[in-house]
Amino acid sequence: MIHFEHVSKSFRIRGARQWVIDDLTLTLPRGRSLALLGRNGAGKTTLLQMIAGTLRPDRGRIWSAGSISWPVGFGGSFHRDLTGAQNVRFVARIYGVDTDSLLDFVAEFTELGDYFHMPVRGYSAGMRARLTFGTSMGIRFDTYLVDEVTAVGDGVFKRKSQALFRARMQQSSAIMVSHSMRQLRQFCNAGLVLDQGQIRYFDDLEQAIALHQAMMA
Repeated sequence: MIHFEHVSKSFRIRGARQWVIDDLTLTLPRGRSLALLGRNGAGKTTLLQMIAGTLRPDRGRIWSAGSISWPVGFGGSFHRDLTGAQNVRFVARIYGVDTDSLLDFVAEFTELGDYFHMPVRGYSAGMRARLTFGTSMGIRFDTYLVDEVTAVGDGVFKRKSQALFRARMQQSSAIMVSHSMRQLRQFCNAGLVLDQGQIRYFDDLEQAIALHQAMMA
């Protein structure tokens, strides 16, 4: 369960204040995997960052019953001047998991080879996505936040990533942002539509997708 209590968040754009979330009070149900839909620029990534606790709202508060991942796929998740391995060690300490086990899992899963021990600033976007995805999948969270990525790399690696994510979803839930309706249907069973600072929850994923597509038409 994730609860929003009078949450607001805005940014100043070209001298004008734009509200991304406007006095939102809402409780997201436990045990549902949610597709987060909305136009480009609606604030989906901002919302995930606030749920994760990496970005503070202007007003209000967000709390949850259960552990929540950082936004998987968000490029700013890790420190660019640290190596991949050093970032993983830091994450292990923060979340209180066994460092050696997490290091071994991420090194094997990501297939980064020697790059795992090199600074993240030299990684390609795909390599950074592998690192963030692999590290988050190495920790058992109650809710995974997924921003536009569940798999990167060639076909074999994509299938491996999707299989792992599907396995995690057997015991956890997710809030997922993706432009692929096929992917959302594969992993989600309910939907959220973010528009003009407000969120509508749909217990039926297809109703959420229908509203989103009507808004985009």
